[in-house]
Amino acid sequence: MQSKTFSVLSSCLLLIATVQGQLSGSVGPSTSISDKKAVKTCNVLDYGATNDNKTDVGQPIMNAFEDCGSGGVIYIPEGDYLIQEWVSLRNGTAFAIQLDGVIYRNGTTTSQGYMFGISGGSDFELYSSTSKGAIQGSGYLYHMNGEFTAPRLLHISDVSHWSVHDIALVDAPMFHFVIDDASNGEVYNMAIRGGNSGGLDGIDVSGDNIWIHDVMVTNKDECVTVKTGSHNFQIENIYCNWSGGCAMDSLGSGTNVSNIVYRNIYTWNSNQMYMIKSNGGDGEVSNLLFENFIGHGNAYSLDLDSEWSSMDTVDGDDGESRPPIRVICPEAIPCTDITIEDVDLWTEEGDSETYVCKNAFGSGACLKSDSSSTATYATTTTVTSAPSGYSATTMAADLTSAFGTDASIPIPTIPTSFYPGATPYSALAGSS
Repeated sequence: MQSKTFSVLSSCLLLIATVQGQLSGSVGPSTSISDKKAVKTCNVLDYGATNDNKTDVGQPIMNAFEDCGSGGVIYIPEGDYLIQEWVSLRNGTAFAIQLDGVIYRNGTTTSQGYMFGISGGSDFELYSSTSKGAIQGSGYLYHMNGEFTAPRLLHISDVSHWSVHDIALVDAPMFHFVIDDASNGEVYNMAIRGGNSGGLDGIDVSGDNIWIHDVMVTNKDECVTVKTGSHNFQIENIYCNWSGGCAMDSLGSGTNVSNIVYRNIYTWNSNQMYMIKSNGGDGEVSNLLFENFIGHGNAYSLDLDSEWSSMDTVDGDDGESRPPIRVICPEAIPCTDITIEDVDLWTEEGDSETYVCKNAFGSGACLKSDSSSTATYATTTTVTSAPSGYSATTMAADLTSAFGTDASIPIPTIPTSFYPGATPYSALAGSS
């Protein structure tokens, strides 16, 4: 199914207006890599690390941070490294981590938390100069035993003016990349690849003034998902390649989200193209723009669910049994002032599709127009023909099957295309 463009405007527990969200200022590190290298380079091999995938690299990285965390570059050369002690770097300034090697989680380590955490401070960059650096979580060693409460891979918390790019995050035991209360950040040229199960989120993000672009995610949960406390985000050129799909997740008490753009989102064989989840609570969401979504084989396309409690991992299906447009609002607090426009959707199986709306008022799809009515309702609209001129392109790298949870997942190559016809904003670092 394809949605060329859609703009969703809603007001219930959420207040969504028509103003386009955008970045509020500059993003990324304040100083260049060359400037940081001119101060100092701390090679982890000089701090006790060995690239033999046998000796713990965690403490050597933290030792290097002591010398380069206030200006300089922590350099992890090519090779394989074992991590046993989780890395926690706090309140650094004007520093970078050049990860050209691959860091593997020690399969016998049972510690929870984050394998790699950066908190506080400013002017930070995590990148690979070859675009081949990676963190391999070997999550299958947990998952094959039915364990999914486990370590997370990467955490950026309360950092300003930062970037993460040109690295791969692979097979997280739990979440892959969590961004909490960070600001003025940029994430790009990344590949995230996890197992085919819930709880293995790609990117979960909250904060202010963050640009996420040119990222591919494979898993079966969140692709790139905005959390409450998010403002001034630009999320574009995202390739959800056999994933859970993008979302605005689990909005509850004190919801506060504004100025969010999702643009050029390609979703292949996922739970949904976009979902807004809430169930009770209070607060406000304002100024959202969703534009240029293309998808195939997704269980849902646009799903606004104000009665959401849980969603099982599902396979794609036709438009009769899983409605491509679904707007569900509670009886006590109906949704009003919703506009759904310029949406082209069609089923890939069968000859009809359905739109489902409940207690939702506005225009487009199956919405009722009379928001002054106090009567509750639920309605289904059946569509029996494709939109005029309908077509939906595919991507050459679309996966033909998911990655399981009982075997090691190979480290992917970062793609050079993330949305049909869209050129990435930055060339891969390893291409120069």
